[in-house]
Amino acid sequence: MAIYHFSAKIISRAAGSSALAAAAYRSASRLYDHRLDRHHDFSNKAGVVHSEVLLPDGTPEHLGNREKLWNEVEAAEKRIDAQLAREIEFAIPREMSKEQGVELARDFVTREFVARGMVADLNVHWDVAEDGSPKPHAHVMLTTREVGEGGFGKKNRDWNRTDLLEKWRERWAEYVNERLAELDIDARIDHRTLEAQGIDLEPQNKIGPAAWRMVAQGLESERLEEHHAIARANGEKLLAHPDIALDAITHGQATFTTRDLAMFVHRHSEGKGQFDQVMAAVRASRELVNLGKDGRGEDRFTSRDMLATEQRLERATARLEARRAHVLHKQHRKLALTRAEMRGLVLSAEQRSAFDHVTNAKGIGVVIGYAGTGKSAMLGVARAAWESAGYEVQGIALSGIAAENLESGSGIASRTIASLEHQWAQDRELLSSNHLLVIDEAGMIGTRQMERVIAEAEKRGAKVVLVGDPEQLQAIEAGAAFRSIAERHGGIEITEVRRQREDWQRDATCQLATGRTGEALAAYEERGALHVAQTREVARENLIDRWDRNRAAAPKASRIILTHTNAEVEALNEAARERLKGRGVLGEEVALRAERGKRMFASGDRVMFLKNERGLGVKNGSLGSVRSVTPARMSVLLDEGRAVAFDLKDYAHLDHGYAATIHKAQGMTVDRVHVLATPGLDRHAAYVALSRQRDGVDLHYGRDDFADHGRLVRALSRERGKDMAADYAPTRAAPVRGRFDGLKFTVPVTEEPWRNPLEQAVERVARAVRDIMRMRTLGLAELPEQKTALDKAAERLNTLQPGSSRDLHAAFEADQALIEESANGRPQRAVRMMTMEAELRADMPKRADQFVARWNMLREQSERAYVAGDMEGRQAIQNGMADMAKSLERDPQLESILATRKVELGIMFDSGRRLGPELAFNHGIDLGRGRGLGR
Repeated sequence: MAIYHFSAKIISRAAGSSALAAAAYRSASRLYDHRLDRHHDFSNKAGVVHSEVLLPDGTPEHLGNREKLWNEVEAAEKRIDAQLAREIEFAIPREMSKEQGVELARDFVTREFVARGMVADLNVHWDVAEDGSPKPHAHVMLTTREVGEGGFGKKNRDWNRTDLLEKWRERWAEYVNERLAELDIDARIDHRTLEAQGIDLEPQNKIGPAAWRMVAQGLESERLEEHHAIARANGEKLLAHPDIALDAITHGQATFTTRDLAMFVHRHSEGKGQFDQVMAAVRASRELVNLGKDGRGEDRFTSRDMLATEQRLERATARLEARRAHVLHKQHRKLALTRAEMRGLVLSAEQRSAFDHVTNAKGIGVVIGYAGTGKSAMLGVARAAWESAGYEVQGIALSGIAAENLESGSGIASRTIASLEHQWAQDRELLSSNHLLVIDEAGMIGTRQMERVIAEAEKRGAKVVLVGDPEQLQAIEAGAAFRSIAERHGGIEITEVRRQREDWQRDATCQLATGRTGEALAAYEERGALHVAQTREVARENLIDRWDRNRAAAPKASRIILTHTNAEVEALNEAARERLKGRGVLGEEVALRAERGKRMFASGDRVMFLKNERGLGVKNGSLGSVRSVTPARMSVLLDEGRAVAFDLKDYAHLDHGYAATIHKAQGMTVDRVHVLATPGLDRHAAYVALSRQRDGVDLHYGRDDFADHGRLVRALSRERGKDMAADYAPTRAAPVRGRFDGLKFTVPVTEEPWRNPLEQAVERVARAVRDIMRMRTLGLAELPEQKTALDKAAERLNTLQPGSSRDLHAAFEADQALIEESANGRPQRAVRMMTMEAELRADMPKRADQFVARWNMLREQSERAYVAGDMEGRQAIQNGMADMAKSLERDPQLESILATRKVELGIMFDSGRRLGPELAFNHGIDLGRGRGLGR
């Protein structure tokens, strides 16, 4: 996992340091120190993969020699406590190759330090941890004096600014994330975090048993002292900036309890006194929002930033839902369905409903499907329909393997969200109103990332289709955006499982999907698919035995071993290889230095790719079998049937592919699955692990992890679903004090409750409108009291938000279903539509642009339908155009703007009529066929 580390320190004589010694150590070289008249020799030091001195423009060339450079620095400093150099150290993402890491470090140092006039001595170290994993990082020694043609001049104090250091810290995160996205690597760092956790605090030392024993024996421990010092410094930072705590906690969860906050503060403060101070500071923060009690009676909190993100997401999805720009004619649907049937793919009733749902004209579609229900197959048919209508279809997913599965299952060209966001940031591959954006495995996407993607699609006029299962693996980042969108806007569910071949297994998958894990495990136990051993070690051996027997019995079948942790994956991979080696299945072994350390590979080995690489066409999680391997090159036959070959110096992000973590398996389908259960599992992971198979699954566990079957069931039934701030009813938000605090107004200012007055006012208007419409349906005039009720309700609405009754009326006309929905106590969608109408009304040029774009799109579709002989489809489109033309009668401001754009609307000659009737006259549209709501 990419981690964030960026630190700065001064190399000073006061600390007994020598610039030459520091440079020799970091570059693993031998340098002569003129001041001390001695050599500093660290040439035997390992791990330095790149070393160079970078010079600003106009610097004497001889300073490019490391020894000359630092001797001149030493000579320029006369004080015994002189500051000789500044050292910057930063971690390079281990997901990168050495060449990529060096290039990234060099670019950053050149642009951020050398361009400011500093001489930079850059050394990249590629150390290896005890567990064999790489620890790439860079040391950059920087000069503190200005340098010109005559050598070093005065010290530049501006380089010591704290805000400049903070800028460098932020810029490093930006450089890393941009490069990771360019390389299509599924990782991100945050300059505000402790190892990508969103915490702008210094990491504390890990204190081992030896240090604690020293303290217990009355001895001093420098490491422990440093640990406490960092904790005190972090506590002081939290006292000064309590919002850091809120940012950090809401990085991974949308809401939190007092206990969550206390645990965080305890980790980052020293002693009870500072702990109490920090807790009080955070509780008093104006960014803290109290959401009230949760189901267990505990207080729930969130941050204003998290709440604002959710509200922006809600508004963006509401605007998408209100759009009807992506019309698909009947013949395109029929053609796609017919072609699918010719290939032997007949959609089930649920799949057909989902197909109809995603191919309607709405700007957003939501499909919730249990694991193995054929979501990708349905999307493949929808893709064919969209593309036949001239739309561009783009698929995205959180991980590379999920994007690969979407592409292979549906034919939709797909990539990771991170890589597409990177392209957008560069103004490349931008969406347009002709795009369909399909987001797969949407349940794994956090709220902040979902908001960014939805906002971009809404801004560009694209349609969004969200597909996933909120009950499978949860988002790593905060929030449950997919579930929230589905609840607010509705969607189509596909519950008929197709993946498993036996009925009882399909039933078990449905039970897992609906939280009845105990019933599913009982079904597997009844059929002998649960296997218990005394210890996990024995359970692992039994699993490998069963896996080996199944492999021998069905060598052509696909299979995977799944478990929860990387450590168990490594142990299972090694055990599987040992079994194959013993049976003579593998060829001659070759030792390779892979991304996760030393690995032995042979022809016949299963291999997993751990990094997206477009050039090879592989994703993080792609599986295959080794056809040949040498110390320099490997050839692999991917499971999809394609062969790839590559030099190991260019790509070494590989591991054995017999076993994988459950997180790697979401979206995967194989013939048989073997699962090793460990205590970290919950019901979401259990659901994924036990639903990947076509033919069968076996679950193994040890009694040292689960004493009996009941404890296994309880562990695998644990609910760990993510929540949203909107799931709770806030009772108090920390007030933001202003200049008028304490003054009393004639109209009391009240805090907005979660069930806000605006929604209640919309509900009252809807009930009044419904009563009047019922009278008109019966051919009767409305009663005076009904008219009075409507007027009073509209007046109350306008008091809360001026002009809202007009916007609500427009929303009701656009979607009459809103009236009944709001009158029955569900006014949220109407409020969103009303808000959107207000925004459009305020931005009249944008409204005009949207009117012209939609009118011309419908006009083109009408002409295509006429050419195709689809008179029914043409009439439906013209009904929509009639509605648009009639709407101008109630919107004179928009009508006046559009009057200057007649040519764009296809008006070739002036009929002397108002614009609405003129549009209809010029295009042969019957205005009487519109479906607008009148009074």
